[in-house]
Amino acid sequence: MPEPTKKEENEVLAPAPAPPPEEPNKEKEAGTAPAKEPSKEKEAGPAPAKEPSKEKEAGPAPAKEPNKEKEAGTSPGKDEEDASPPGALPPGLGSRALERKDSEWSIGEPPAGEEQDKQNANSQLSTLFVEKPQGGAVKVGENITFIAKVKAEDLLRKPTVKWFKGKWMDLASKAGKHLQLKETFERHSRVYTFEMQIIKAKENYAGNYRCEVTYKDKFDSCSFDLEVHESTGTTPNIDIRSAFKRSGEGQDDAGELDFSGLLKRREVKPQEEQPEVDVWELLKNAKPSEYEKIAFQYGITDLRGMLRRLKRMRRVEKKSAAFARILDPAYQVDKGGRVRFVVELADPKLEVKWYKNGQEIRPSTKYIFEHKGCERIMFINNCVLTDDSEYYVTAGDEKCSTELFVREPPVMVTKQLEDTKAYCGERVELECEVSEDDANVKWFKNGEEIVPGPKSRYHIRVEGKKHILVIDGATKADTAEYSVMTTGGQSSAKLSVDLKPLKILTPLTDQTVNLGKEICLKCEVSENITGKWTKNGLPVQETDHLKIVHKGRIHKLVIANALVEDEGDYVFTPDAYSVTLPAKVHVIDPPKINLDGLGADNTVTVIAGNKLRLEIPISGEPPPKAIWSRADKAIMEGSGRIRAENYPDSTTLVIDIAEKDDSGVYHINLKNEAGEAHASINIKVVDIPDPPVAPNVTDVGDDWCIMTWEPPLYDGGSPILGYFIERKKKQSSRWMRLNFDLCKETTFEPKKMIEGVAYEVRIFAVNAVGISKPSMPSKPFVPLAVTSPPTLLTVDSVTDTTVTMKWRPPDQIGAAGLDGYVLEYCFEGTDDWIVANTELIEKTKFTITGLPTDSRIFVRVKAVNAAGASEPKYYSQPILVKEIIEPPKIRIPRHLKQTYIRRVGEAINLVIPFQGKPRPELIWTKDGAPIDKNQINIRNSETDTIIFIRKAERSHSGKYDLQVKVEKFVETASIDIRVIDRPGPPQLVKIDDVWGENVALSWTPPRDNGNTAITGYTIQKADKKSMEWFTVIEHYHRTNATITELVIGNEYYFRVFAENMCGLSEDATMTKESAVIAKDGKIYKNPVYEDFDFSEAPMFTQPLVNTYAVAGYNATLNCSVRGNPKPKITWMKNKVAIIDDPRYRMFSNQGVCTLEIRKPSPYDGGTYCCKAVNDLGTVEIECKLEVKGGLSFCRLLLQGVPPNIIDSYLRDLHSSSPEEY
Repeated sequence: MPEPTKKEENEVLAPAPAPPPEEPNKEKEAGTAPAKEPSKEKEAGPAPAKEPSKEKEAGPAPAKEPNKEKEAGTSPGKDEEDASPPGALPPGLGSRALERKDSEWSIGEPPAGEEQDKQNANSQLSTLFVEKPQGGAVKVGENITFIAKVKAEDLLRKPTVKWFKGKWMDLASKAGKHLQLKETFERHSRVYTFEMQIIKAKENYAGNYRCEVTYKDKFDSCSFDLEVHESTGTTPNIDIRSAFKRSGEGQDDAGELDFSGLLKRREVKPQEEQPEVDVWELLKNAKPSEYEKIAFQYGITDLRGMLRRLKRMRRVEKKSAAFARILDPAYQVDKGGRVRFVVELADPKLEVKWYKNGQEIRPSTKYIFEHKGCERIMFINNCVLTDDSEYYVTAGDEKCSTELFVREPPVMVTKQLEDTKAYCGERVELECEVSEDDANVKWFKNGEEIVPGPKSRYHIRVEGKKHILVIDGATKADTAEYSVMTTGGQSSAKLSVDLKPLKILTPLTDQTVNLGKEICLKCEVSENITGKWTKNGLPVQETDHLKIVHKGRIHKLVIANALVEDEGDYVFTPDAYSVTLPAKVHVIDPPKINLDGLGADNTVTVIAGNKLRLEIPISGEPPPKAIWSRADKAIMEGSGRIRAENYPDSTTLVIDIAEKDDSGVYHINLKNEAGEAHASINIKVVDIPDPPVAPNVTDVGDDWCIMTWEPPLYDGGSPILGYFIERKKKQSSRWMRLNFDLCKETTFEPKKMIEGVAYEVRIFAVNAVGISKPSMPSKPFVPLAVTSPPTLLTVDSVTDTTVTMKWRPPDQIGAAGLDGYVLEYCFEGTDDWIVANTELIEKTKFTITGLPTDSRIFVRVKAVNAAGASEPKYYSQPILVKEIIEPPKIRIPRHLKQTYIRRVGEAINLVIPFQGKPRPELIWTKDGAPIDKNQINIRNSETDTIIFIRKAERSHSGKYDLQVKVEKFVETASIDIRVIDRPGPPQLVKIDDVWGENVALSWTPPRDNGNTAITGYTIQKADKKSMEWFTVIEHYHRTNATITELVIGNEYYFRVFAENMCGLSEDATMTKESAVIAKDGKIYKNPVYEDFDFSEAPMFTQPLVNTYAVAGYNATLNCSVRGNPKPKITWMKNKVAIIDDPRYRMFSNQGVCTLEIRKPSPYDGGTYCCKAVNDLGTVEIECKLEVKGGLSFCRLLLQGVPPNIIDSYLRDLHSSSPEEY
């Protein structure tokens, strides 16, 4: 371990240094896991920090010991006297030297290293706390409460909370007069609140506390500090050296100064000298049940650390075959001195190695090794604080260890503080000097530590040995006794801060302002001090409306927009002075009339017969007087039909029953001492219009009509805004409104009427006042219309002399109904239409007979009802009168082109469409043999065939072949059906190996895979004691696995379930033997595996499938390929490679190859091929793409027309006019 530089040595005592990065984790391990051997324990925690001198506490030391320590650094002949073994430690050091390493300043923040470790620990485990208890300070005899809150949203029951002091003292057993623990639960917020209240605190209550909360497998912890101060008194004059303590092992703040004893005591009490007690001997001879009693009696805070050291010392006391004399348990040396370690070997031939904190020490100028017979000696020269650590020496397979404690000399105050006087607002500096540069110094004010911060007026400046306390802007509150404290001394001085005499340079003046104007009260005093503003004796608070400005010696109160409420007596009082500066503010406002709610022309409209109450807001200070008038005649206040009413903030004109003659201009006059205001208002009295005349119906349709009317003669004094129209059936008395938005025109078209029913209509006129009475009804009228044309006229069959046509009924038939159809035809090249049926036919299919062979005819059909014949529906192309044989064609659905998978017990219902004329012959076979119709039902029709299985069984799996035959034409197709079930259990599960906390398992796949691939395995474990099974791994794909994190000392059985698409197997296979996790592990040898060759020729794992596409809509072809090296993909159409064609886009992602064809046309149909090539081979796969006829095909398909009819229709269209297709 390299020696620290001078800077590092100086920083050891500073409260801010953080420990090395490795040490916090090691410390955590040392505090949680029991040490197996001394060296590992020492490696798990940080090296012991430096120990300050405790000569003051320990009492007088032997007279020769300082000389020996001094000679140890210069004379190598006195090595035995350089360091003192445990038996030679100064009196009183035996117990203090092994205390826990958590010493810290009793006032102020803990060292940064400790605080950082606490934050790291809390941040790693902070999963339950929503509010953590915070550290605090309390005076002796007062109460303090610490609160912790836990969120209970995800908790099913109350968490467990424990409070500790230090590391191990559980406070639950200490509850009583001075300690109370409470807990509450808030149901609306679902938060648990835990409180720890300390009543009438005492000095010994100070220290570090910890709160732990647990819930099932969750854990959270938080540490906080409590400081207890004396209520009165100042810092005592004690020797600072008595504050140095030696901390125990395993703490990251070891060697820090602990001033708790200095700051808590206020007076020095003479202590009687008591005989020193060797705590080590007490612990060695005591029973384990008495350990805590001894720790409490002698102030041991790190009992666990001392017990670990005692355990190592006991092991060392055993007789050693390698060492005739071992190292002493501990050595002590001053900083800069020299220490000598010596052991005596039983066999001088044994090889000896020295270690520090687990690292071997090599000879150097600092470390010197000597051999004297059987003695092996190591010297450490110029000891520094980093040498404070554990050392051990090994000889053969044995070792012995010791600890070295390095003391640091105290820091003295060389220049004392001086009493100082200053005025408020001045900058004050208190200066002292110490014996060392950059020493650790604490400043106090009246016995309380000064903690400078970014927003504090206190700043500490260090210039070598000089330390300066700077106070910016001193106030009377800064008058106090200030003291400085080091590890070797202290100094104090008094600071007195007084006020300067105050002079009024500019007093406040009385002001009178108009409403809405700015008010600015300004004064100036001789000093830059703060002050308070009051209004009518009440404090003035700054708001958005009122601003208080303080710039230097000038004070302002500014009101941007003066209000009536701002009037009053204002007084400014400087802080800390008895002087007052008064001023009066008076606000006035001329009268105003607010007509904003009346519109641009100030016109008010009232309906005849209604009451008008017109309220006009007014303002003014003082309140103005209002007078109403009309035509130079004043309207008086009273009880007449037209009267005026006046209020402080408004004036009102009242007209009880409005009449037409009340229309006119009314005047308002306002007057007060600040001015006058005038306004005029136009009042207009209006009424509803007269009803219009009866409307005329000019035209009638199937469900609509057109009506017109004339405007009313009188509009009621207000323009006509529009009309409402109503209708009713002639035999009914209920009218129905037809428009909810006003009709602006005098023409309207009612719709959605029922054909064949007589209707009447009427009109309402509407103006701004209201709706008129209805007009007289119109003459009755009846809507009636023909049907729409028939739809989907197609050719059903053709012979040498006949043509059979079929169609579908019209989309809209109407109220007149449908009487029948008329089918007409004409020969190509003529315009003479011949009626095929002499009488109306009700069916949608008819055969035209007596046609000459090889002739071509056009066909149309009409629908007929009481209103007449509809528009004809034409067949789009001429029909050749000649019988045509249509070859058979099977339309396999897309989802049946791949293997059709169903589970056992599910129903199978497959519909396979086909085409062919005349009616084809169908033959079904399964795996080349006829189908057993007792198990599988086959249903055939003219256009499709159906396979139906009510409950599928695994025997129904196989290849089904369909043969469709029309005369000499034959079409075949195949369908693969697979019926799957849950798999059986694995055949054999065995334990291959057991090491440490791990077990290696392997098994063989099940004999029955359920007719589908095994997708994974589920492994469970069970403790032999409980035989309760727990799942360890799910969806595992391999047939061997390693189970980890097993509990040492337990015995386990394992079982494995197989899994496929249907789920887990019903049974599992269990290991015949159990696996015992032994406590003493054995060395696991990693097996040697040969490198696996991943090279593979290209292979398609998912083929291309034949695809149908709709013209104008993008189509995609997909397949998947694998191979190593990654194969190169090439797409081809009709054996021609597709390169740089903007109509195609090619993608390849994770082995999935996609070809996108943008808006294909029928010419894009053909054979597409995907070719994969790498160094190991080439593979190709093909499919066919057929593009169907564009928008016509799409429309017909959306209308529900069967695909075979659409295909026949488009084939006929293509054969008649291929250039248009």
